[in-house]
Amino acid sequence: MEFTEITLGDRTVPVVENGYYDRYRMNPDLEEIQRDPAVGDLAFFRRMPKRMTDSALGPMWTPNFYYRASSAQLLFAVPLSRLRAHLPAPLEPVRILPGVGLIALALYRYEICDNDPYNEVGVAVVVHDPRRHRARTLGFLDSLRRRVGYAHVLALPVNTEIARVRGVDGYNLPKWRTDIDVSIDGQVYARVAGTEGRTDIEVGAKLPAIRKLPPGSRVSATKLIHTLGGRWHETTTQTNALAIGAQFLPTHVRLLRGTGPLGDLLTELGVDRPLRMEVTTEAQLALHLPRPLAL
Repeated sequence: MEFTEITLGDRTVPVVENGYYDRYRMNPDLEEIQRDPAVGDLAFFRRMPKRMTDSALGPMWTPNFYYRASSAQLLFAVPLSRLRAHLPAPLEPVRILPGVGLIALALYRYEICDNDPYNEVGVAVVVHDPRRHRARTLGFLDSLRRRVGYAHVLALPVNTEIARVRGVDGYNLPKWRTDIDVSIDGQVYARVAGTEGRTDIEVGAKLPAIRKLPPGSRVSATKLIHTLGGRWHETTTQTNALAIGAQFLPTHVRLLRGTGPLGDLLTELGVDRPLRMEVTTEAQLALHLPRPLAL
């Protein structure tokens, strides 16, 4: 694979030569993209035309399209006392029991997207909508009904430089670059490299029963609540799930913690056995730029 250099903000970043970013600079011709047999139907993206928007990296086309992706998310119950040290005020964690909150460990494989293929692993606290100061329980139930989730990201390593620079400089998310393998096919597997090439974390799991969905029948949104330039912002990702499965109290999950920041973080949070696993073997995503949020 050959690389070329592009300018992103005040940085020079390598990207795949003749890849999607090199060719389209985040503003692709969907008629050309549609000719790729691996992409599939593009109706989800045609409903949200891109626009040029100011960002922390300068003017940028948004949203960022992910034409083919897969993911796995593990939810863990952890003591609220462990979360407090990692969750800034005024954010409030969702409580599933007195003194118990939720941590999400998510594995992402982005096979075809505007800024070229990459893998990503995230650790986040599940939080309430920060604009709802009352009736938080009702607000959380309403969010579930509307398929909208809120989270505060604690760690988000990636395996390409353009994904790291966009995430750190453009979104102020806790990203760093390291080797990451993610496979969501016959089984779920992920490995994140830690210090000196050792394993940081390794995840293995059996796939739950997967069901195919009609395009557009299950669109959800995840809203990341974070600061950017000293102000609170909200970053929205819309997901059009095309094949998905879930399991409560999964028994065939292996989580190995080695030497590195992710393993250390999961240990600090008191992560043990997962409560729920959701696997999306095929999906389309749209990642929007951060929007200011008045808290």
